[in-house]
Amino acid sequence: MATGTPATALLNREKIPHTLHPYPHDPRADGYGEEAAAALGVEPQRLFKTLIASIDGRLVCAVVPVSGRLDLKALATAVGGKRAAMAEPAAAARATGYVVGGISPLGQKTRLPIVVDRSAQEMPTVFVSAGKRGLQVELSPADLLRLTSALSAPIAT
Repeated sequence: MATGTPATALLNREKIPHTLHPYPHDPRADGYGEEAAAALGVEPQRLFKTLIASIDGRLVCAVVPVSGRLDLKALATAVGGKRAAMAEPAAAARATGYVVGGISPLGQKTRLPIVVDRSAQEMPTVFVSAGKRGLQVELSPADLLRLTSALSAPIAT
């Protein structure tokens, strides 16, 4: 699969309008989202990172702007939980089927509950990982929410 990933396969199967944005990934980069925003010339508030957290012992996927930080307490509240912590990277990779730094909210191996920060709905399009480092996909926030059956909530600070 050169550019094909479970995320792109889902978008194509569902005939969702989208644009792929490849960029050269630097393995020494500290922040994957910041690297992608800079490489693509996209405002960090339009490029969303996909994070996996553990809420009361169950994994939940959070999608927040690169320009912000995940508010774990707000995420827990959004899914009706109490205790929240970031998931171990290995657990995130196992559950989603993607490598850390390339985790997409689309086409995950295990269908995790997904919460997208409410700010996404203010954008005409958003960028999320297309399922591997060095590849982003641009799509409408409405399509992202619908395809992932995501909740929309204020989960970023």
